Amino acid sequence: MAASTLDRIPGGYGLLAAIVAIARRPGLEWRASRLNQLRLSGPYPEGLAADPHDLRPADPEAGRRILAGGFVFGGETLSTGPRGDPWDRASPSRRFAQTLHGFGWLKDLTAHGDPGAWEALRLTLAWRRLFARWNAFSWDAEVLERRVFNLACAIRALSVPASEAEADQIAADLAHQARYLLDLREGPARAAERAVAAAVAGTALGGPAGEGLLERALDRMSHALKETLRSDGGHASRSPQAALELYFDLSTLDEALTQRGMAAPETMTVALDQLAEAVRFFTLADGRFPAFQGGGSLPPGYVAAARADDLAAERAAPIARNGYHRMETRALQVVADAAPPAAGAWSVSACAQPLALEILAGGKRLIVGSAWSPGAAGPQALRLVDGASTASVADLPCGTPLRGFASRVLGPRLRDAYSLPTAHRHDAKGAVWLEVSHDGWTKRLGLRHERRLYLDAASDELRGEDALVPVSDKARPDGRRFIPFMVRFHLHPQVSALIARDKKSVLLKVEGEETGWWLRNDALEVTLAPSTYHQDGIARHGQQIVLRGQARLDAGAKVRWKLSAASPERAGDDKGGETHVDGARVDLNGASA
Repeated sequence: MAASTLDRIPGGYGLLAAIVAIARRPGLEWRASRLNQLRLSGPYPEGLAADPHDLRPADPEAGRRILAGGFVFGGETLSTGPRGDPWDRASPSRRFAQTLHGFGWLKDLTAHGDPGAWEALRLTLAWRRLFARWNAFSWDAEVLERRVFNLACAIRALSVPASEAEADQIAADLAHQARYLLDLREGPARAAERAVAAAVAGTALGGPAGEGLLERALDRMSHALKETLRSDGGHASRSPQAALELYFDLSTLDEALTQRGMAAPETMTVALDQLAEAVRFFTLADGRFPAFQGGGSLPPGYVAAARADDLAAERAAPIARNGYHRMETRALQVVADAAPPAAGAWSVSACAQPLALEILAGGKRLIVGSAWSPGAAGPQALRLVDGASTASVADLPCGTPLRGFASRVLGPRLRDAYSLPTAHRHDAKGAVWLEVSHDGWTKRLGLRHERRLYLDAASDELRGEDALVPVSDKARPDGRRFIPFMVRFHLHPQVSALIARDKKSVLLKVEGEETGWWLRNDALEVTLAPSTYHQDGIARHGQQIVLRGQARLDAGAKVRWKLSAASPERAGDDKGGETHVDGARVDLNGASA
């Protein structure tokens, strides 16, 4: 059932969740049954075949911590002591446990040679003693997908210190889990990722076991990729990070198929080309990704690993991909989210944050697009409009995540999300003009949010206008009522902000930079408020600029703002490159008195 239909039916998501839960019950019982486990146990692999190589960079420091008995994921720590057992104790959080059972840490350990391989083998066998038989958590689709992929990439390293019996058992376990993964019918979201993980396992395993897995998985993958990727290479979830992760997985599979002397299916070759272009588009001047729609900014080294073999690295990045637009000058780089969020099953990590902006100045992150990241288990409230650099009206959401029973069954999908018409972009010599709007408050207030952006290359200035426009000329009974609205700019944690004495301008300065940037505006009120930003899996505290105004339902309102470099020649009325900020004299070249 389409998300738009469910939004119109009172209790529609609860009804769907009940139907899905009832329908799943027999499947869960069958998966857990002894008969099904026996069915999936054969045939046994005949040794190993390819040696899949995950292009994601290993973290040797994380491996050293594990060797010392400390598991650290997303800022949370589980201490076991050297050669301790992480499987017989409670994890700090569910997200931590999912990462632990996903075995992504295997590559961090095996990067340390023999000591790491021995410890990786010990931990893998310890997991097997407790969790080799089915259970709802460790065999959950998302957790199992990553474990199958990571075990397949590490199985040759694990087999070196293992006895012959241990190596055979690990290979049999991998085949068993990969077959189970292919049997899952969890909907279109992550279907391609599940199939790719099973295919990588098939390339790693020898004999009919590996061949059978590979044949089934490649067929499943070819169909799933058509649903997962848009025509321009964007991921159906609209998460930039999701596109990168799928590119990593497919690249691993492509290399493993080459090792086995097999050609990749045409759908996979096309997908790799499309995703490589998307990765190029999303890689910004600081080497990171924009943080939009549940995707994180990611460490530069992580992104660079995906582009190491990019034959078109010197080619200019596209100006638009997957509903996002790039605008740039010598000093400024702007990415705007100009499309609605994903719907239905694809929206479990989507954000209801229309027309959000991410801005880099001088190659440094200045204004961030979204404060939320699922990898850091951020609160669901950060998926709402207030958690992004965009406008909000009267604390009303433009879509909310499911909660309660519906969320537990269907996942925290978005409901009642906004829609957007096609963005209008005009590129001219030395300037870019982008106009986009959304209808998130149209039904409730009769107002449409329009955002206009003008990037001037000659002056390195970004000028913006956020307008609330009445959508009907008809008089409303409450038409003269005023509604508060806000335009937010969430700042990167390394950016400081000071409001000037005119109470209209805000001086922004990136830590370690000599010069700053002015954000000038004509809002009724300008304030600074706390903000939280998730980067590299860790929540960091920062600030946000809040421009406040009042909109009348029959007339609307608008706020204009401009971002420009704070240089001595353009510092405003003060002379000598100085201005006054909250009573203090500030030298725009970096000194203050």
